[in-house]
Amino acid sequence: MLESVGALTGSPWIYVVVALSVLLDVFLPVLPSGVLVITAATAAAGTSTVAADAAGAARHVTEVPSLLALILCAASASVLGDLAAYRLAWRGGTRLDAAIARSRRLTSAQERLGAALNRGGGVLVVIARFAPAGRSVVSLGAGASHRTAKEFLPWSAVAGVAWAGYSVGLGYFGAQWLGASWLGTAISVLALFVAGAFAALLMRRPAAAAAAAAAATVPGSVPTAS
Repeated sequence: MLESVGALTGSPWIYVVVALSVLLDVFLPVLPSGVLVITAATAAAGTSTVAADAAGAARHVTEVPSLLALILCAASASVLGDLAAYRLAWRGGTRLDAAIARSRRLTSAQERLGAALNRGGGVLVVIARFAPAGRSVVSLGAGASHRTAKEFLPWSAVAGVAWAGYSVGLGYFGAQWLGASWLGTAISVLALFVAGAFAALLMRRPAAAAAAAAAATVPGSVPTAS
């Protein structure tokens, strides 16, 4: 995969592939968009050229603009995908509302997202961008609960830039430290998965706290241990 993406790095097609993958994984979370972004960044960081400075010493010049374009491409596709899921859920009708009502995860996300946005903060949107399928849950939840675009989209943009910058940064620094190889890519992907697991843990903690608080308000109820 690294060699294939590396061959595409010098072509505009790499940005098309990355954009489509990031755009669609809000509906198909199984798509490896994060892995693709890291692999593309690793390949881009590995295509450095050797130039001579004023003193005649050799130095490496990395194609930084391609990395910046990759961040912009991934972040823009992330926001557009969030917007598409948000608008779809907003206009979803009775079938989608019923499907969300049957999903404990989506219902919980609606409640937590609504509470977070009402408090004037949308950090949950940023955290969810790193969690597996968290982006889908939050975007659909925001639309289904009819949160305003002014409440949701700015945080979606922050989340998209943070996720894209982190993913591209992992690929870049992995290539700098370990070389543009399978090892560097694997370590970078592992770091992305660790961030996703941590984000999923942070998303579950407010839900557990809310459930315990609700149980405590019911007479005779006994809070369950987490």
